[in-house]
Parts: sequence; structure tokens; C-alpha cells
Amino acid sequence: MKIIGAILVGVALASPSQLTLAIEATEEVAVTPLLKTQESWDGRPISYPTGKAEVTIVEVEVAPGGETGWHLHPVASFGVVLQGELEVELKTGETLNLKAGDAAAETVNVLHNGRNTGTVPVKMVVFYTGNTEGMLTIREDATE
Repeated sequence: MKIIGAILVGVALASPSQLTLAIEATEEVAVTPLLKTQESWDGRPISYPTGKAEVTIVEVEVAPGGETGWHLHPVASFGVVLQGELEVELKTGETLNLKAGDAAAETVNVLHNGRNTGTVPVKMVVFYTGNTEGMLTIREDATE
């Protein structure tokens, strides 16, 4: 899993010109860019926190019909859905629907809720680009 995480970080954060230097496509190795963006999915610019940088990678699993609960991320984060179907909703009602193979730049400092709309568990890998002093996720009740 560590090798997959390292490859996905390189693919998710590198530009296409850098991809050829980071991981070169060959007959044995296919390189497919999953995400290249300067904005989160709600159109806001991505920025990184100050302080000592710390990248955290987690695997998240949401049961069929399950929800993450309303929360926000004070740092930029990027996710790749490995299995299942996930609907991400903002308080405004705006939604993003993701399925296996989809990648997204998550919203920053915006409350959202993820809901498994499929019949199998959603499995996704999420990369947080925070710092050693800050939190990665804040629950809605902690923001009030």
C-alpha cells in the first residue's frame, strides 16, 4: 500500500511534463494522470499552510448508505475513489458524484458531507497536505 500511495501522490500532484520524469511510461508501466488542478472542486484556489509541511495519507471506507457526517478540512486534500460510489454535498446543496477511478481536490474550510450511494463499501485514499501543528478534519459541531 505504501508504494501505491507514493505513486498516487506523484500522479496527483505532478504536472504532465513532470510525470515523464517521475514515472516513465513503458510497455510494463502505464501512467494515467488522475488530477491536475489549481482549484478544489467547488472552484476555490488551492493553497498550502505555512509551517513545517506534513503529508498524511489515509484510506477511508464508508459502508453502503453510510455518511461521513458534516465536516471540513482546513488544509488542501486530494482523494481517489478506489471502489464504490460517493456523493459529496455542500451546505449550499451543490453536489459532486464520484465513482471508482475518480479523483478530486476536496474543498477547504467548507462544510461537506460524503454519502455512499452505492451497494458496496466506498474505499478511497485521501492525501492531506497540512503541517505538523494543524488539524486535518474538523467536525461541524466543533465549528459552532
